[in-house]
Amino acid sequence: VQLQASGGGLVQAGGSLRLSCAASGLPLNQYSMAWFRQAPGEDREFAAGLHRGGSFTKYADSVKGRFTISRDNAKNTVCLQMDSLKPEDSTVYYCAANSFITTSVGAIEYWGQGTLVTVSS
Repeated sequence: VQLQASGGGLVQAGGSLRLSCAASGLPLNQYSMAWFRQAPGEDREFAAGLHRGGSFTKYADSVKGRFTISRDNAKNTVCLQMDSLKPEDSTVYYCAANSFITTSVGAIEYWGQGTLVTVSS
C-alpha cells in the first residue's frame, strides 16, 4: 500500500495550488480520505476530509471556504484544491486514508509522504 502525494510548491499569497494523492494497492473509493498538515515543531493537524461515500466533507475552520477536497475514482486519486492561500498555510501536507472519516491523527490507518507548500507574502 502506498499513497504518493504531489503538487506542493511555492506560490504567492492569494494564489492557488492543487495537491494530489495517488494510491497503489488501496482502492480509495472504499476509504475515507483526508489531508493533514504539520509545521516544524508542531503537531500534525487535520485540514480536510472526505467520507468514502463521496458526499460528505469536513474542513478545519482555518481552511473552510478556501480548500476543496475531491476524489477521482477512475484515477484512484484524491485532490486538495487550495485557493486564496495565506502565508500561514505554509507547511508540509500529508494525505491519509482511513476506514472512517476522522480528524484524529492517531486513528489514521495509512499515511502518504508529505509535500511541501510554501506561500510567500
